[in-house]
Amino acid sequence: MYALPSTPFTAATSGLTRKQLRRAVAMREVRRPLRGVYLAASVELSELVRAWIHGVDCLRYAELDAMPPIESCVLPGREPTQRVEVLGRTRDLRPEDMMTVGGVRVTTPLRTAADLLCALPRREALAAADALARLHGFDAADLNRLLVRYFRRRGVVQARELAGLVDARSESSGESWARLEIIDRNLPAPVPQHWVLVDGVATYRLDLAYPRARIAIEYDGEAHHSSTEDRARDAARRAWLRARGWTIIVLTKASFSEAAANAWTRQLRQLLVG
Repeated sequence: MYALPSTPFTAATSGLTRKQLRRAVAMREVRRPLRGVYLAASVELSELVRAWIHGVDCLRYAELDAMPPIESCVLPGREPTQRVEVLGRTRDLRPEDMMTVGGVRVTTPLRTAADLLCALPRREALAAADALARLHGFDAADLNRLLVRYFRRRGVVQARELAGLVDARSESSGESWARLEIIDRNLPAPVPQHWVLVDGVATYRLDLAYPRARIAIEYDGEAHHSSTEDRARDAARRAWLRARGWTIIVLTKASFSEAAANAWTRQLRQLLVG
């Protein structure tokens, strides 16, 4: 019987032969949270271990089928790692760009958001930056000040465009995607997390809204809108809102294909212009 480390390990540091390690993975005694990184099944898969260190999962849906690589950055003048399981980069990091979480040296939430605005596709980039801003308390002005340093960096044009749209009020990726879809089509930006008052009391909160026009855009993610109870609650609140003159556009993850987005944004445009 072999003893497994209580912290993440690689094949080289495991103390196991390759045959033993393959068997441990096959028997589900060991899992692989990242490419080339292993963890005993008995160890809690905390957010730090998952490498979602700042509390935001930035993986795209298609990336969940394979182990993502570890990203490792070195300062200019040093050679990035060439290890196949690690994505090596060179970055001009300053002391204020870095912090330590659980003994691991990482970029700050603000620096991480700026890098993701450069590196991710537009939708995912805005969603990640919105989430990081919500959890860590920075805003578009903070991002714009940092992006001054990103002169000629790949992706900086996108980052500077999206930085001005970052809004910490957004509470899900779907809301961020919907807001970007609306803005990209030259429609006025909706208000995130708008409260509807009932007898003077804030009672119903809408994901995105145009309060004067009484238009609401609701994103139904699977996590909070799939159970029987969730659907019944959504139906009741939406019936109440419709009875009082609100028009509600309900979106799901299927609403962002080109055809679907064309349809609901066309409906929104018609509602706004009358």
